[in-house]
Amino acid sequence: MTDLESSKNGKHHEQQHHHHHHNNNDIVESEPLTWRFWRKQRYIVVMMAFFGFFNVYSLRVNLSVAIVAMTENRTVVDSAGNVSYEQDFPWDSKQKGLILSSFFYGYILTQFLGGYIGTRIGGNLVFGCGIGTTAILTLLTPLAAKHSLEMFLAVRIIEGVFEGVTFPGIHAVWARWSPPLERSRMASIAFAGNYAGTVIAMPSSGLLAARYGWESVFYVFGTIGCIWYVSWLLIVRAGPELDRFCSKEECDYIQKTIGYVGTKHIKHPWKSIFTSMAFYAIMASHFSENWGFYTLLTQLPSFLKDTLNFELGKTGFLSAVPYLAMGILLAISGYLADWLQVKGIWTTTQVRRNFNCGAFLAQTVFMMLTAYLLDPTWSVVCLTIAVGLGAFAWSGFAVNHLDIAPQHASVLMGIGNTFATIPGIVSPLLTGYVVVNQTSDEWRIIFFISAGIYLVGCVIYWFYCSGELQEWAKTPEQKAREAEEKQLQLTQTTGTAGIVNDGAELKE
Repeated sequence: MTDLESSKNGKHHEQQHHHHHHNNNDIVESEPLTWRFWRKQRYIVVMMAFFGFFNVYSLRVNLSVAIVAMTENRTVVDSAGNVSYEQDFPWDSKQKGLILSSFFYGYILTQFLGGYIGTRIGGNLVFGCGIGTTAILTLLTPLAAKHSLEMFLAVRIIEGVFEGVTFPGIHAVWARWSPPLERSRMASIAFAGNYAGTVIAMPSSGLLAARYGWESVFYVFGTIGCIWYVSWLLIVRAGPELDRFCSKEECDYIQKTIGYVGTKHIKHPWKSIFTSMAFYAIMASHFSENWGFYTLLTQLPSFLKDTLNFELGKTGFLSAVPYLAMGILLAISGYLADWLQVKGIWTTTQVRRNFNCGAFLAQTVFMMLTAYLLDPTWSVVCLTIAVGLGAFAWSGFAVNHLDIAPQHASVLMGIGNTFATIPGIVSPLLTGYVVVNQTSDEWRIIFFISAGIYLVGCVIYWFYCSGELQEWAKTPEQKAREAEEKQLQLTQTTGTAGIVNDGAELKE
């Protein structure tokens, strides 16, 4: 039976047995969701998470621009009229690659831990502390850089350690705050903060570095991060039942649609998780998207300045354009994904598959075009389209953990993001080794590698992804409910009562 048939049959049975039980998607709020998002506490959480991710990325990205200023040759003319050149830090391309990837050595270590602690003490604390600590370390970065290269690398690695818990942490928040039919929307709006952070941090880092020196880049963004941290701790709670601003009705609505039972101690079925093809499909997709994304995030300013000869001020602005496109498209793709599901046009599986693979195919094509054109205007256009369309992939794989196993989503995100951080480490180092003379042929290799990886991710996801709740992720209550429904169907088709009630048995 295809997804479509089973969903149609499901709807038919729902209508038949409506007087027997409620389906989760039939529960409605007395005051439906409108553009006045602040009336729903869960959208206040989304907005705070948006600003949280804004900080996550502005704290991560400022170095890509600052490093150009930290290592540039400045012309110095002394009183006698002698011309000499000086730079603050004489790092070569390999050292720069090491510095840009050092963050990810720390980042890869705490993904899994973040997901695990998130389910235990509450994702809100994990997410908040991760960003708050990174902000404090950012304020210390200029001191560290002036001390020594080793100290600078150490601070970046520790920043990575603390930022590593943010994505798994937020999945623990969504697992308790997001109704299934609003999932794509809520997660996409929050993730759009990543790109808003990138869009604002890249050009403003360029301007700050040019006007007030590179140190100011770290001071400004570090301070903004600290202010956010305090507000987050004051406003957001782990779940709706703990939030005094969340109305009783909204809390009930969220918990009923999620099917939240209130269990703190969740047992994770490790064997099933590591043998689940649907989970491996998400991981492959996440890896591919991050490869292209991190390659550009860390290398775009250098590519624009050294190969296409843009000046530093402009480089920051142009590097931000692709992420602006992505931020705008994320809001659209999240809304569209939910709408297609709510209207019943596509099943969850079809939404995830079509959004994800469509985006990857387009990204493969535009990455290859970038490699061939290497013209200042067209390269920026192609890269903007390639990065921007990634927004549709985020409404595919990034929300998919919550479809297949909502209770285990933060741990799944942790495992997947560990694997998906490898590109952040490998790609800047690889670029450092391949692109030595900043020639167009060298960059062509980098763009071809990215295009190939997108294609592989697309194929794996297409064949193995799923939008259905996996058998191993169902709670005993859900299994009991399903058994009861089966029993009802049996009773109605045969016209006789079932001899044994599976549902009652399972519940005991």
